[in-house]
Amino acid sequence: MKRNSTQTQNWLARSLVSVWHPCTQMRHHQDSGPLSLPLIPIARGEGAWLYDFDGNRYLDGVSAWWTNLFGHANPRINAALKAQLDTLEHAMLAGFTHQPVVELSERLSARTGGALGHVFYASDGASATEIALKMSMHAWKNQGKPRKTRFLCLENSYHGETAGALSVTDMALFRDAYAPLVRRSETVMSPDARQALPGEQAVDVARRAAAALERALQEKSGDLAALIVEPLVQGAAGMAMHDPEYLRLARGLCDRYQIHLICDEIAVGNGRTGTFFAYEQADIQPDLLCLSKGITGGYLPLSAVLVRDGIFDAFCDEDLTRGFLHSHSYTGNPLACRAALATLDIFEEDDVLATNRKRAQKLAAALAPLSSHPRVRHLRQRGMIAAFDVETADPIFSRRFYRTALENETLLRPIGNTVYFMPPYVVEDAEIAQLGAVARKALDVAICTG
Repeated sequence: MKRNSTQTQNWLARSLVSVWHPCTQMRHHQDSGPLSLPLIPIARGEGAWLYDFDGNRYLDGVSAWWTNLFGHANPRINAALKAQLDTLEHAMLAGFTHQPVVELSERLSARTGGALGHVFYASDGASATEIALKMSMHAWKNQGKPRKTRFLCLENSYHGETAGALSVTDMALFRDAYAPLVRRSETVMSPDARQALPGEQAVDVARRAAAALERALQEKSGDLAALIVEPLVQGAAGMAMHDPEYLRLARGLCDRYQIHLICDEIAVGNGRTGTFFAYEQADIQPDLLCLSKGITGGYLPLSAVLVRDGIFDAFCDEDLTRGFLHSHSYTGNPLACRAALATLDIFEEDDVLATNRKRAQKLAAALAPLSSHPRVRHLRQRGMIAAFDVETADPIFSRRFYRTALENETLLRPIGNTVYFMPPYVVEDAEIAQLGAVARKALDVAICTG
């Protein structure tokens, strides 16, 4: 990578002084040794690529943290936002409404077949989790069941990093540092297919996990408000994938023991797994659905919680204390809603899900040679998400891999020892081939130097 321009040095120096970057040990950026993490000032984006001030480019293999569905500087989303800017930039959603939020709510509900008919908006995924938890607990209280205040989540689950979201996040890295602020939830076995015993298939793991869920419900359902799951893929757990059978069985158990099912599709919704919503592959409907990340095509912060009529109806009363007591200044922001509408337009006009099935096949072919690598374990894929685990004891494997990939014009950011691929839906054949080739090179370099 070339790093010579005055602009690069200027923005880099200023950023290191003033910007606190997320999920980052800032010392790794401040150091200058071979194992430091490069901080790259980005000048512009186009399609699946990011460009810095020195003329270097980077194939965005992770869709800007899983958000950018249709490429950077997408002309159709750009045009929609420019038009919206001349009409309405923001209006509070308490006592007012506007065209973009109404249209978006209708279209998202239609995507559920009308089963989830009411939409509440916020800005990010963690907020959506908080809202869903509060809705579930408060709905049960309004329905005369005030004991139902606890939640179940899966082992190694991740649902965000605010205090409420951390209560259903079972990842020590995020949870333990803030344990004094967090009310821990109960965890149950993950259906992660990597846990298969000799002779088992993914569906068998799903059934074992569902049996563990039933045992927990038999013991504690009277105090439980909801089960929250990441359907089909647990992202931060290292792209832990499971069979749809788990969702089918969990839906039936939630009905039997009278708890809500919350589907957190913040990362796996919007077509990532091959269907618009991941839960569709299990032929079920959740009680509450959380969306964010790709909902605006990676343009603006927006999250949404879709709920069934029965939950919405539990809050309708003359008594203000029985209303849903949550607010956010930018709820349903017109610009963010317009970006989301433009994103939905692209899905429909370009038949994205059908095209993605072909892209997913090409991604599988590009990564297939990795399955024979002596350090690669559990090469797996669900739609436009692919991953493999690396057998290594090197504690900084991910940093070595990340640096080497960047040096080869590719942005791939492992989660621990898991290398994953979540490219934008505009990625072309040559770019898919580059993802596979660079992953192999970065893997070999990281292992040899580690």
